Amino acid sequence: SKSPSPRPNIPVRYFIMKSSNLQNIDISQQKGIWSTTPSNERKLNRAFWESNTVYLIFSVQGSGHFQGFARMASEIGCEKSQDWGSAGFGGVFKVEWIRKESIPFHFAHHLLNPWNDNKKVQ
Repeated sequence: SKSPSPRPNIPVRYFIMKSSNLQNIDISQQKGIWSTTPSNERKLNRAFWESNTVYLIFSVQGSGHFQGFARMASEIGCEKSQDWGSAGFGGVFKVEWIRKESIPFHFAHHLLNPWNDNKKVQ
């Protein structure tokens, strides 16, 4: 569990988490955990400690949909999980799923990402 943010004025952060398959999303929803590549870990941990809340929006690559969203509920640790069966993933962290629903990208086409050349969020 997270203690209060040391910097409460930093806004909520949002990240799109792409998964290579739906099975990983199902595991996450059942167990309340996630794991990502080591290259993402520092970014997510920093956001976790510097923001009040970090939301993770999940999508399976090539699906054309979001599969739901969760709140990051712990920092990423060193412990790895066998659930994903891939040596390419880093440590496991807790997530609290808020909504588990398949939502087509076109419902979010009005959302633009100012940190990615105002491209559509998908």
